[in-house]
Amino acid sequence: MRILLKIKLLVLEKIRIKHSNRKLHNWLVYKNMDRILWENNNLYRGVIYDLGCGEKPYEPLFLQQAEKYIGVDWSNTPHLLKADIVADLNKPLSIESEVADVVVSISVLEHLCEPMTMLSESFRILKPGGSILLQVPWQWWIHEAPYDFYRYSPYGLNYLFEKAGFKEISVKPTAGYFSMMALKTNYFLLRMLKIPKFPRAILKGLFIPIWFITQVTAPLLDKLDRNWLLETQGYWVLAKKM
Repeated sequence: MRILLKIKLLVLEKIRIKHSNRKLHNWLVYKNMDRILWENNNLYRGVIYDLGCGEKPYEPLFLQQAEKYIGVDWSNTPHLLKADIVADLNKPLSIESEVADVVVSISVLEHLCEPMTMLSESFRILKPGGSILLQVPWQWWIHEAPYDFYRYSPYGLNYLFEKAGFKEISVKPTAGYFSMMALKTNYFLLRMLKIPKFPRAILKGLFIPIWFITQVTAPLLDKLDRNWLLETQGYWVLAKKM
């Protein structure tokens, strides 16, 4: 089983390497994403709706098992829009009820000023017995401003999902304290590069080894953290429509 998982992760790594946001300073984000997406690969079946799909980087992964993948996003996204359905996720969707076997949403809920609308609509479009897999940041810098509204604790997430009607709600941390601190440090160093071109090149040469070392060692140091829920990069929620 371990050999099979390693093979799957290698395949997924080839897919993830093409993600436009994956850089030298933050590849650990996408490595963690790969791990958790594969841990839940038994979900990907039938028709999948990706709410906030952006550039649709996860489409090849989902279509390895699902019959159909439909991306939904809005027109003012800063990323290259590749949505099949253009919609404001803060408002009711022009999608029929009970058409989705799975809803996925990755790093989207924090950008919505009306998050309950999106969760309620996710519940509505899911078939009975369908699942939602959602990821949000927790200890993370302000990004895609001014469309960055909220951060959600595990208790807040559980409350919102219950309010939307979901059952069997599971909230899990992405990683531990050291991975969170490594990424926060690396993003801080990246912001320091907003200086004239010549010194920037020198600083970047100094920062690249730091970026590499922090991201390699952080997962190992995470083993010292006995409660990842307290200080983590983000959370994943898995819930069902019963």
